[in-house]
Amino acid sequence: MKLRFHLSTLWLILSLFGSAMSQAQQTPPRFRVIAFYTAKNDQAHISFVHEANKWFPEMAAKYHFSYDSTNNWQNLNASFLSKYQVVIFLDTRPEDPAQRAAFQQYMEHGGGWIGFHFAAFALTPSDVPQNWNWYHNTFLGSGSYGSNTWRPTSAVLRVEDHRHPATRNLPDTFSAAPNEWYRWSNDLRKNPDIKILLSVDSSSFPLGTGPKPHEIWHSGYYPVVWTNKKYKMLYLNMGHNDIDYEHHTNKELSFTFANETQNRLILDALEWMGKKK
Repeated sequence: MKLRFHLSTLWLILSLFGSAMSQAQQTPPRFRVIAFYTAKNDQAHISFVHEANKWFPEMAAKYHFSYDSTNNWQNLNASFLSKYQVVIFLDTRPEDPAQRAAFQQYMEHGGGWIGFHFAAFALTPSDVPQNWNWYHNTFLGSGSYGSNTWRPTSAVLRVEDHRHPATRNLPDTFSAAPNEWYRWSNDLRKNPDIKILLSVDSSSFPLGTGPKPHEIWHSGYYPVVWTNKKYKMLYLNMGHNDIDYEHHTNKELSFTFANETQNRLILDALEWMGKKK
């Protein structure tokens, strides 16, 4: 009788444990994220994409959302996007008119978007010309690329608005991961639809090491994270790891997601975008 009791108890415990595990496995993610990328040409951008596609799945498992990634931009269509609450552009933008139209429709119907670094780049003439006015002027508001710092260095960033869900857990200032910082043709401060969330703090100057003088910023106002108040979106200038180009080793010298404060910004942005109405 005693042995039978123990076996019955053990069977009950195992059954309950198995049921709990099965239920946990069947619990759907709180929201779904899809990241698009190209990961070609620039080793610093390729490094960032590889790093992102390792970090985001780890965060998805920890915070109970799902993360998928694809380099097939043909997936940027209404049917495919309907499965996801958040879209990420890791390093580039769509070029096909149908893909662009699908993305605009997705955003205008309440979808979430995070864009990193080169996803906002546009320069005419170049391989990435400014030929998408809705995206660069209306949605991002930044217009065309103006210039950048070099080499990639850390910057002290200042939080401009603590009320936004993405920035409410950030300190007033913090040191970002090393990055190539961009300047834009449009003054975002003059756009009523744009809310600048982070900018380069004056304590960062001089920012960049050159060797060209124009690659070192000594003064000025430079937004690095902002949102368009008409959309559930966030653009982050971060996304360019430091690479040893000088000695032709292509060794990775810095990592974007090694910065915990910066990571909190990204995770809080995802929570805001993924939250159900």
